[in-house]
Amino acid sequence: MSDSPLEHAFLTVWKQLGYPDVWRREYRPFSTRRFRFDLAVGAPHYVAVEIDGGTWSGGRHVRGDGYDRDCEKQNLATAGGWRLFRVTASLLKTDPARHLGLIAAALDLTPNQEPQDA
Repeated sequence: MSDSPLEHAFLTVWKQLGYPDVWRREYRPFSTRRFRFDLAVGAPHYVAVEIDGGTWSGGRHVRGDGYDRDCEKQNLATAGGWRLFRVTASLLKTDPARHLGLIAAALDLTPNQEPQDA
């Protein structure tokens, strides 16, 4: 389990919506790079989720250097065939079923369904 309260909230809402726990945490997609995805499902789906905290309080994800590193990670992931979803606290609060539903659809999951290849 993650130490991040926002990751914990994501995983809690994911489970409440009826989706199975398919996630690998702190996943390193490329051996040649140090970055990690907060949550990921590898082959055949290649779906990753980045949980971005502090977006309304000037946190790392919205400040210059941190934002640049996030962009580099996202661009490398996309070039490597990954679909990367970004989730913030406000997205989890406003309409979690819609936002997490997009991620579940990318994984070919419906609520209360066991994954086939995750």
